[in-house]
Amino acid sequence: MTERFRITSALGIIQILTWGSSFYLLAVLAAPIASETGWATEAVAAGVSVALLVAGLAAPFVARLISARGGRTIMACGLGFMICGLLGVASASTLPIYITAWAVMGVGMSATLYDAAFSTLGTIFGQSARGAIAQLTLWGGFASTVCWPLSAWMVENFGWRGACLGYVALHLLVTLPLCLWCIPRGRGAATPPRPKTAARPDLRHWLLVVIAVCLTVISSLISIHLIAILTERGLTLAVAVGVGALIGPAQVFARLLEMLGKERHPPIATMFVSVGLVMIGMLALRFGYPAAAALIAFGAGNGLYSIARGTVPLAAFGVDTYPWVVAFVGRPAMFAAAFAPVAGAWLIERIGIDATLSVLVGCAVIALAATALLLSALRRNP
Repeated sequence: MTERFRITSALGIIQILTWGSSFYLLAVLAAPIASETGWATEAVAAGVSVALLVAGLAAPFVARLISARGGRTIMACGLGFMICGLLGVASASTLPIYITAWAVMGVGMSATLYDAAFSTLGTIFGQSARGAIAQLTLWGGFASTVCWPLSAWMVENFGWRGACLGYVALHLLVTLPLCLWCIPRGRGAATPPRPKTAARPDLRHWLLVVIAVCLTVISSLISIHLIAILTERGLTLAVAVGVGALIGPAQVFARLLEMLGKERHPPIATMFVSVGLVMIGMLALRFGYPAAAALIAFGAGNGLYSIARGTVPLAAFGVDTYPWVVAFVGRPAMFAAAFAPVAGAWLIERIGIDATLSVLVGCAVIALAATALLLSALRRNP
């Protein structure tokens, strides 16, 4: 087992279980929690929004720590926060305690999910981290596939509180040992500590932010409201669920193609293709083309973007400021992920499905224009 494979596999398992026990948790647990506690479903779902807001606020601090100390200690601490948050959710008897527990979990999410993992790989492998980042996103693509059935099984057998405790046990027995044993201590040999330089955002950084926010708005809104959109278009619930299930395989297939490309093309090309595919998917949904084709295009674009968001900053800005750039871009994206589902529900209610899809098409066009400007800026200032 090579060092790269060992590190990437360990981080991949960590990604599956951290995404599954945080961002994807309420997809299965929200209804049982609301049924048992009597809390409004919207209040229960607000837990994830609070966690994403906290994660966004904590992102710059986490980035500085990873840049200075490497990822192992920081990610291990993040898993500790996630464990404490899950224990708080499992024992919550009032809504304020429940929301506070999700806020604690948000700190853990900031230090364990993709942005922290990408930064960790950057500090270990330097400019050669692109392949490892692609492999990591392939692992992460199975988070919902693995954890939704697992969550459902635990809820059925142990209740929703038992499901939270089950994830606590998995973090203690699986993810935390993997983090401590398989991730190198401190920064890798590829990126020795260097004097700190003041990181100042320029046009390229802000273009990355625009792309990230636009695509996050699209992804978050589609992930929550897709079934409502498809059924409004005349599909039955069963068909809508089946068509929506095409997104996951399309993401994984696109990531596999990127890996098979063996870095023969620059990362910005991957980003350009990813944004273009998302735009094609939104246009197809808006103008009534077959939903299956639209969602395959969207899923493929979304899958490629998860790679490009980690590889483009590394190629464009180098290793020294990489964790800072990832956090600078990831922070507003997390805020967008927190607010997009609520904003989507408001838009659908106020202006309807077609107009809401037009807004998403507009977001995709803005993202594509920003990508073209970013390409031009990188050519001028490589």
